[in-house]
Parts: sequence; C-alpha cells; structure tokens
Amino acid sequence: MTEIEKLKEQLHQQQKMASLGMLAAGIAHEIQNPLNFVINFSKMSGKLLNDLVELIEDSAEKLQEEDAEEMQEIAADLKDNMQKIEEHGERAISIIRGILLQSRGKEGEFLPTDIATLVHEYVWLSYHAMRAHNKDFNISITEHYQENMPKMMVIPQDLSRAVLNLMNNACYTVEERTALNEEGYSPAINVEAHCEGDTLVISIEDNGMGMTEEVQKGLYEAFFTTKPIGKGTGLGMPITQDIVQNRHHGKLSFTSAPHQGTTFTISIPIRLK
Repeated sequence: MTEIEKLKEQLHQQQKMASLGMLAAGIAHEIQNPLNFVINFSKMSGKLLNDLVELIEDSAEKLQEEDAEEMQEIAADLKDNMQKIEEHGERAISIIRGILLQSRGKEGEFLPTDIATLVHEYVWLSYHAMRAHNKDFNISITEHYQENMPKMMVIPQDLSRAVLNLMNNACYTVEERTALNEEGYSPAINVEAHCEGDTLVISIEDNGMGMTEEVQKGLYEAFFTTKPIGKGTGLGMPITQDIVQNRHHGKLSFTSAPHQGTTFTISIPIRLK
C-alpha cells in the first residue's frame, strides 16, 4: 500500500509538471511578440540616443560647460540602460525559444562554446538583475577561469540557465545573510571553471546562509522552495539538475553548512566535437 501511495504521488507530480509545461508553452508563445517589440524599440532608441549625443557634441560651444557635461552623463546612463534592456530582452527571448522547442519535443542543439565567456556573462547578468531590485546590494565576486580552454560542445542556452539559476540562489542567500547585520560579515561569491582530465568543472561558492539537512533533502523536489511567495517557484533547482544530468550527462553536486555557505559544482564530460 505504501508503494502504491508513492506511485500515486509520483503520477500526481508528473501530471502537475505536464500541465505546467503546457501552461508555460502557452505563456511563452503569447509574450514573444511584446518582447520583440521591447527589443526592437530599445535598438531604435539606442540609435536615436547616438544621434542626440552627436547633436550635443556639435552644440557644445553654444552650451555652458556644466550643462554640456551633465547632458553627456545623462546620455551615457541612458545608453547603458538601453543596452541592459536589450540584453535582458534577448535572454528572455532565448528562454522562450527553449520552452517552445522543448514543448515541441525537440532537443537542444550542442554547439561549440567558450565556457569562460558564457559563465562570466551570466554571473554578472545575475548580479545586475539583483542590483536592479536592490540598489544597495553589493558583493565581492571573484572569478577564476582556466586559460586557453578549448571551445566545448554544450547546449549553451541550457547551460547558461543552469549557471544563472545557481548564481541567482547565491546572490539571494548572501543578500539574506547581509540583512542580519552581522559584525564583520562581508558577502562574497567565488566562481571557477576549469578542466579536470576529461571533465569540465564549474563551481559557484557563496558564504551565505547555507542549507539545513531538511532543505538539502528537498532541494531537487519540484515546487520546493524556502523563498517567500513571489521570489521563488521551487523549479530552479529541478530544472538545473535536469540540464546538467539529463541533457549534458553530467553531475550536479553541492556541499553546504548552515550559516557558513554553499558550493554548487557542475561536472560535465568534455565534448570537443
């Protein structure tokens, strides 16, 4: 009877995931067009901004020096903001395409990828996303990437999501610990990528809240989350595990201790072609 109950629960979870998949595909399809508008108008606005900067430079002699400098600073900030809008929009489109491809039963394509560049890009994308929500959020991020790593065959769209999920969790937990105002605490995240024999190893280490044994046991369960409503869906870690283990035939492992921090390690067999 216990085994039957377990099977019923597994079937129930599978049905929930299937329904969620259909819902996600529908949402992805509906928001693709407005996202395209966001990206296209950000590009158009960027070109207009360049024209404005040229006009400011041409009219510099007619403007007071302080006014000209202030206008150039504002234009530079606007240019930076437009670039971030375009980057985040492109990332959202990439995620949507992945959802639609998966819903149609198509596997992700393995492509030669510069791992260091990919990891670096999504580490800082996560950081800037956190900064957008909390301007006071600030951490020390150290990165160590093996030099001259060859391009490796991975599904870049999926691996970037895995890195982003782990980095988002690391940022969240150090932010949570920072809020405790502990004397002497300095939030830090260390990111590494290197080759160990025929294995690619990516690790993200934080000195945040760490995880209790209870949290560790439920970490990869769908819909399990310790975050408050609106900040977590409980799907990030199951998706990350699926990306690493099922799509890249690798291993996702972690070490963690309460109030000391957590290290997640992605280990993937190296494919060069």
